Amino acid sequence: MNRRRLTRVAVVASAPLLALTLIAAPAHADDLPATLDGAGLLDRIEAPTTTTADGPVWSPVATGFASTPTADLPEGTTGGAEGRVVVADDAAELAEYAALEEPLTILVKGSVDVEPFGSQIEVASDKTIAGAGRDAEIVGGGLFLDRVSNVIVRNLTFRDSYVPGDWDGKAPDNDNDGIRIDTSSHVWIDHNEFTRLGDGLVDVRKDSTAVTLSWNVFRDHNKTVGVGWTSNVITTITMHHNEFSNTYQRNASIDNVAAGHLYNNWFEGQAHYGTMSRGAAQLVIESSVYENGEDAIVAKDPDSRVESRNNTFSGIRGRKDDTGPTFEPSAHYAYTPDAVADVVSIVDANSGPLGNDEKVKKAITVALDGTGDYASVSAAVGAASRAKHPVEIIVQPGVYREVVRIWPDADGLTIRGATGDAADVVISYDLAAGQTKFYGGNWGHTGSPVLSVLADDVTLRDVTIENAYDEALNGGSQALALRAAADRTVLDGVRLLGNQDTFLVDPISKTEASRVWMTDSYVAGDVDFIYGGGTLVAEDSEIHSLDRASTTNGYVAAPATVPGGKGFLFVNSRFTSDAAASTVFLGRPWHPSSNPNVDPSMVVRDSELGAHVRTPAWSDMSGWSWQEDYFREYANTGPGAVVGADAGRPQLTDDEASAHTREAYLSGDDGWSPWS
Repeated sequence: MNRRRLTRVAVVASAPLLALTLIAAPAHADDLPATLDGAGLLDRIEAPTTTTADGPVWSPVATGFASTPTADLPEGTTGGAEGRVVVADDAAELAEYAALEEPLTILVKGSVDVEPFGSQIEVASDKTIAGAGRDAEIVGGGLFLDRVSNVIVRNLTFRDSYVPGDWDGKAPDNDNDGIRIDTSSHVWIDHNEFTRLGDGLVDVRKDSTAVTLSWNVFRDHNKTVGVGWTSNVITTITMHHNEFSNTYQRNASIDNVAAGHLYNNWFEGQAHYGTMSRGAAQLVIESSVYENGEDAIVAKDPDSRVESRNNTFSGIRGRKDDTGPTFEPSAHYAYTPDAVADVVSIVDANSGPLGNDEKVKKAITVALDGTGDYASVSAAVGAASRAKHPVEIIVQPGVYREVVRIWPDADGLTIRGATGDAADVVISYDLAAGQTKFYGGNWGHTGSPVLSVLADDVTLRDVTIENAYDEALNGGSQALALRAAADRTVLDGVRLLGNQDTFLVDPISKTEASRVWMTDSYVAGDVDFIYGGGTLVAEDSEIHSLDRASTTNGYVAAPATVPGGKGFLFVNSRFTSDAAASTVFLGRPWHPSSNPNVDPSMVVRDSELGAHVRTPAWSDMSGWSWQEDYFREYANTGPGAVVGADAGRPQLTDDEASAHTREAYLSGDDGWSPWS
């Protein structure tokens, strides 16, 4: 990253904010008007004139709570409309102008690199800071509004203050917000993009009021928008027509807000939770779209309130809270929600700054040292999910502590380790299905995986996926490394590490199996560490049972084959363990919630079985007998291989074996053959 030195600013050592020693601002040759009101600004940047039922997409005046009048601001938020117009094309100029105690419209030209990395430029009252045209951006830092009033920020991209390796945003030196608003009033954040920042994308804190976030794009981040940091209940905020894409949590997290109004927002890909009411917050969420995520709307605390009006939910697991009526937004300002059926198309076409068409290459790199296109796997996957073509993500060596979701729009994605050795590239996290979330409920089998495949035709190659949940410290629990829940997934040269339930082969639905081909790979665990209702062929792989120092050290697999599926086939593989002899079962039949409509099936053939495999090789499960489902072996070798149905080791006949091949399990009607 090019980090231009700020030769015109003095940095206060005790805080990462740019405290300024002002000098005379340089003159620019631009033909600038004396002032720019809202309409004049839109004309100058050539903003579109599109309108919806709610009014102009690029409004000349503030909307939502930012539009509410006061004695000092009878027209609501106007920013620097009454002041002169200046141009800033580097961080020093932007910082100088932003700190002046006078109304200003500051037009930002091109890419502004902020130093020190992660620092924030202080913004005084009565400012409009706007991109001068297309592709204006602030890189490596952000803006800080502290006890100010009447500020507008429009038409900018804020990007790449992410600290590699700190996906959680918890490092002591990482407070890298895109925009932080503290104890301020009348702030309008409109038509910006926020992506890959260090801590929060936008934080609205400490009794700020009359704030509107509109037509912004929030992408590829963990902690997205936080509102609160106070015990007072006075904040007012509107969020409308924003896009949230691959944003893990805080979409938004809204604490102790007197009136929070969210309408016509599009939330897609929230793997932790969507929108949360906390403390004594009073929210109205209306005509918004929630797609592909967990716990879309949450009222966290006893006094938290959220009124859900006419929202739609698709691919959402978990909570969609509605505590009843709260307040009436139209009593505060005029608005007309667009039809919820039109929200995705409207927001997709019109949100974000001018020129923000995302450009994603067919091959992109991820690296922790800053040399890649991205510094986190999750961010790269998010970008790939929005690309119009299949993408290959090449991951350089390192341990990437993060949660990754390959969303349904990422069909055809490949993630591969750069070196060809899976041990060099580790994607790791430590959530367990049985752990309680901070707002109640468990993570479950959809929230806890380190990586989930939700798109078709995905290939994972030469990477390690590890659930590092510590059973010894926290107690036994399901702790998934990988969940494959789409069709035609290829696992080639991967390592899947965990304990219980390491690898979930999840069906697409209760009546449609997914298909997974795993080759030249390694899976480790103890209890049911390969399980699910989909179809899996594991070929030329090592299946390693961990030693729990118990008389029953565990169970390799627990199929729950859905109608039309084939179950699990292990062929030409090695079953290994350091556990004592005859202490591990190969498998047992799983009937989720005692579902009688699944037909668990598992075949182990032409494989080498270690001495840890016991006889009988199969076990009953929750009252379901393995003998009533389909568990077979064929032509296995090694000290754990025992032939004979009477010994609890039923074998396929030669004729039966001809039906249990990778082609028979996986080719299907579409002729899928990833091995060819």
